[in-house]
Amino acid sequence: MGELINITVNGAQMQAAKGSLLIDKLLDENIHIPHFCYHQALGKDGNCRMCMVEIEGQKRPQIACDTPVKDGMVVRTIGENIEKVRRDILELELINHPIDCPTCDQAGECKLQDYYMESGFYESRINLEAKNHARKRVDLGSNVMLDEERCVLCTRCVRFCSTITKTNELGVINRADHSVIGTFPGRPLNNPYAMNVIDICPVGALTNKDFRFKQRVWFLETFDAICNGCSKGCNIYVDHRKEKYKDDQIFRFRPRVNRAVNGWFMCDEGRLSYTNESENRFETPFINNTPTLIDNTITNVFKELTTNKNILFVLSANLSYEEMLNVKNLATKLNIQVSGYSPNTIDENFGDDYLRTNDKTVNRNSFKELEINETKEFFEMALNNTSLVIIIENNYFDNNTNLLKDKKVISLFSHNCVTIEHSNVAIPVASFYEKSGTYINTAGIKQKVISKMNKNNSMKTITTIIEDLKSMIEKGTL
Repeated sequence: MGELINITVNGAQMQAAKGSLLIDKLLDENIHIPHFCYHQALGKDGNCRMCMVEIEGQKRPQIACDTPVKDGMVVRTIGENIEKVRRDILELELINHPIDCPTCDQAGECKLQDYYMESGFYESRINLEAKNHARKRVDLGSNVMLDEERCVLCTRCVRFCSTITKTNELGVINRADHSVIGTFPGRPLNNPYAMNVIDICPVGALTNKDFRFKQRVWFLETFDAICNGCSKGCNIYVDHRKEKYKDDQIFRFRPRVNRAVNGWFMCDEGRLSYTNESENRFETPFINNTPTLIDNTITNVFKELTTNKNILFVLSANLSYEEMLNVKNLATKLNIQVSGYSPNTIDENFGDDYLRTNDKTVNRNSFKELEINETKEFFEMALNNTSLVIIIENNYFDNNTNLLKDKKVISLFSHNCVTIEHSNVAIPVASFYEKSGTYINTAGIKQKVISKMNKNNSMKTITTIIEDLKSMIEKGTL
């Protein structure tokens, strides 16, 4: 951080970095300042004029997004005069805006709606018949739908495609009050991060085709988590809802700001991976292809652990740190080998120089911290010498079932897979977003996830199962 200087905002003294933008200081201090075009990841643009503030010594209001802080600066964001200025600017934004909040998918998350309610525009001075009309439901590609009438021309989406993805699919078409956002001929919106324009759009102009009209946002509950699509560990919001007579369901992922990990954004594949949680779930435990109760399978595992001498745990790099630690402690107690071998989770074509990595697991660094061996040589040696393989969420064997021949197999999975079909005992477990835990990303940053899912028929977590086994082993009885 550079030199700190003193400024006064609404009568409160505070310090800011010399030369930094005033709007950044206001946002960092959670001081309400209306704005459309400014975004901390995209920088200043100065076209909406909504962030007007009063600065002592200046003849007229200034836009906070293009005003560097100076020592001794006295700023007012509230007051009759400055609020009237912003109100007049907002009225210009509303001239051609459609009156469709009841049907708009952005309702409840719309900045224009919020500023309108603050300003109290309850009577329009505009003739509704004189409004300019534009196209609605324009498919831009990449699950993004455009409503041209709702656009306030903040150009956040245009700047995202030019400065962040550098793909330049979007631009401003036409002039004056007929200007709209659009794609260039023959070039639909098509890049791995395209759906981020939905998040940065402050109004309902850009909406998510995948989420449109599925839920009203005020019915959704949210908890903080991380994306488990790769080792980057992008921070996300998990929006879910437990409707009456239905089970708790995830409806969308949204990027959550973490400047040290993913900044403000996430990739589209990670965003759409929320559907994986509910699809193809493994829910019925069985022993030798016969459905049974979960307690019976755990008892069976206890028997196998205490009667077999050569045992191998094969772990997934998507398990939490706590799960890996519990498995390792149990393995140490019983002199069991532990492997994290999972080469099938490395995709050389997935990573890029931005937010995606080739390692499509979220917690491989925990293997290193816990000294869990993931080499091919150790895995093959341990597998050849074992009679019982306990596979926990590792689907390497799906394409290598021949390796399980003549071995007893116990598997713990949250989703159906080929390995389950080749298991003597199969136990369903809680999925990634149904459990809490710690994960270490590719940069070595530890991140905690605390799940708030409330399933009707919740599966046991791996940690709970391991603790049950430890208790049975300590008692020495079934």
